[in-house]
Amino acid sequence: MKTAGNYEIHTPTDKTNSLAEWPYQCARHLLTYPIDTAISKQLAFMGEAIGADRAWMLEYRPDMLRFRNTHEWCRGQTEPFVAQLQEAPTTLIAWLHQYMKKGQAVMLHDVEHLPGTAKTLQIEFRRQGNKSVLNVPVCHNNNLFGIIGFDTTVSHKVWSTAEVQALYQCANLIGQARFSQRQHQRESAELPGATQVIYLSTRGIVRGVSPDNIVGVRSAGNYSEVWLEDGAMVLDSRALGVWETLLPPRTFFRIHRTAIINALQVMEVDRRQLDKWQIQLRSVASAWPVSRSYRKPLRERMGI
Repeated sequence: MKTAGNYEIHTPTDKTNSLAEWPYQCARHLLTYPIDTAISKQLAFMGEAIGADRAWMLEYRPDMLRFRNTHEWCRGQTEPFVAQLQEAPTTLIAWLHQYMKKGQAVMLHDVEHLPGTAKTLQIEFRRQGNKSVLNVPVCHNNNLFGIIGFDTTVSHKVWSTAEVQALYQCANLIGQARFSQRQHQRESAELPGATQVIYLSTRGIVRGVSPDNIVGVRSAGNYSEVWLEDGAMVLDSRALGVWETLLPPRTFFRIHRTAIINALQVMEVDRRQLDKWQIQLRSVASAWPVSRSYRKPLRERMGI
C-alpha cells in the first residue's frame, strides 16, 4: 500500500489475513480447484488463520442417520480421526445434531462442561483429545448436509462471534458448491423402502431398529420412552427434541409437546370428547392424548 496526500493505492498482493478474507479465499479455492481439493485447502487456510489444531468437515448420508468425516486438517501433534469416523451413527452426535438441524452454530469453549444429555458426544470429544470445539452447519436450500468445525487440543479457546460468522459464510459457499446436485439423493432417501437404522442403547445393550418399527416417543424428563412395534419400551438418554431431528418427518409428527408418533402405527383416533382427543397406537396399551394445538396437523396428516 502506498499513501500520497488524500488517497491510497493498494495492490493485489496486500494481505490483511483477517476474518473478512475467509469468504474470498473460499470462493477462490472453489473456483480454482476440484471441490475436494478446494475444501481441503480452505480448511487448512482457516485452521492456520484461527489457530485451531484440527479443522474438519462431516457429511450426512442422504437418510441423515449416518455421517462420515470427509475432510480433515491437523497440525502439530494433533492426531487425525478421519479414518475412524466413517459411517458413524448420527446418534453419536445427537445433542449437537439438534442444533445443526436448526441452522445454529455451537461453540463449546470447554468440552468438560456439557449437559448430561450430551454425554455420548462428550466421550467422543475426549477420545479425540479436544478441549474446545466450534461447529457450524453446512446447508443448501435450507437443508442440512454436513458440519464444518474447528478443534483445539492444546489449550482452550473462546470462539468469537466474528469467527463464527466468517465460518458460516464459508460453510454456505461450500454447501452451495458441494451439494447443489445432491438434493435428489436426500429426497429419494425419504421414499418408502429406503433402508434406515436408528440405534438404541439401554443397560449396555445396543439395538438397531428401523424408524418404521418405532411406534412413538414420549418425553420422560431428560430421557425419552421409545415404544416399539414388538411392544417393548426402551428408555433412551436423548431428549424428545433430539428425537424430533432424528425421525423422518415423512411419517413422524408431534401430537403433544411431550409426544411424537408414527402415523403408520395409528390404530384409532378418539374424538368423542371435544376437549380430550386421544390416539390409540399399535402395541401400546394406553391411549396417548392429543393437545389442542396439534389437532390441525393431526387432521391434515391423517386426512380426517
